Amino acid sequence: MTETSRRTLLLLALLQARPDRTGPELAARLGVDARTVRRDVDRLRELGYHVVATRGRVGGYRLDAGAELPPLLLDDEQVVALTVALRTITASGVGDDLAEAAVRALTTVRQVLPARLRHRVDAVDVTTVAAAPGHPAAQVDLDVLLAVSAAARRREVLRFDYAPAAPGTPPDAPPGTALPDDPRTALPPRRAEVHHVVVRGGRWYAVAWDLDRDDWRTFRLDRMTPRTPTGPRFAAREVPGGDVAAFVAARFVGALPSADPGAGPHTLRDARSSSTRASDATRPSGSPAPGWPCQGWAELAAPARAVAPFVEDGAVEAAGPERCRVRLGSWSWVALAARVAAFDADVLAAGPAELVAACGAVARRLGAVAAS
Repeated sequence: MTETSRRTLLLLALLQARPDRTGPELAARLGVDARTVRRDVDRLRELGYHVVATRGRVGGYRLDAGAELPPLLLDDEQVVALTVALRTITASGVGDDLAEAAVRALTTVRQVLPARLRHRVDAVDVTTVAAAPGHPAAQVDLDVLLAVSAAARRREVLRFDYAPAAPGTPPDAPPGTALPDDPRTALPPRRAEVHHVVVRGGRWYAVAWDLDRDDWRTFRLDRMTPRTPTGPRFAAREVPGGDVAAFVAARFVGALPSADPGAGPHTLRDARSSSTRASDATRPSGSPAPGWPCQGWAELAAPARAVAPFVEDGAVEAAGPERCRVRLGSWSWVALAARVAAFDADVLAAGPAELVAACGAVARRLGAVAAS
């Protein structure tokens, strides 16, 4: 590589690290004069980089986005991260068009990798495991993903058709399968303020404030057909509990085939505004996965985000910044009490009475060990 080419690449790296730099600063970093910096900037422009001159006391240069994608300058870690992401993208439920584009991009990147990086990348052998039975990954059309994401980013009301699932539809049926005589197929378009796009278990969801229901909902993107144009801009709202991850996790109340939280829009009101309270000695709304003979609830002194990854086939909802409620099931009350204790958080309340009694039994047994 010639000295000029090496210096031009260094200039590009400097502008990518911090897009706006002064001329004297660049000259000092490159070890050249201002005239040479201008020539190197012209070379970058010829390669397709949109470098604009900035005005000021000393003047400088800024790297802006251009109309076309110029060559990219990536460090070793960025290249490895990019290739791993491209290899695993099909597991996220993207459509065939985006998956094929990912394969082409991976092939293109690998062809130009130096030997040291190619060996590192090839060592990452990623195997995509099929989705669990009854919860197959759903492919999302790229145009739908872009339209929903754009509405969320611009904070514009999205109008869309939402295909419902017919009652009794097999879990592996095509998205939006509905009976021909189902009156729900004639539903008017939905209107929602999309705040977040979330992917979970191979399915994509829009977390949105439903303007027609005046409540929070989650919509599966593979059942959405956006309409144009979008509506007016809206002010951002905070999801119940303030934690998007915990909000979405709370919608998945079970792991059995019959439990499909993506079959339609779902409601989750803020636990703090719910009429159900732990002090009422009643179970919070919702239930764990069906099939457990013993089911109960507990309020924990821990944020929902910290608890959500460990609820398995249960459910969690925020009850405040540093507390949450879980709904769980097990084969016995003692086993259920052990599940509650396993969260490594103080238990503030629990129910029903059978679970409370089992917690006492477990406490006595473990207390004897601690006292010995």
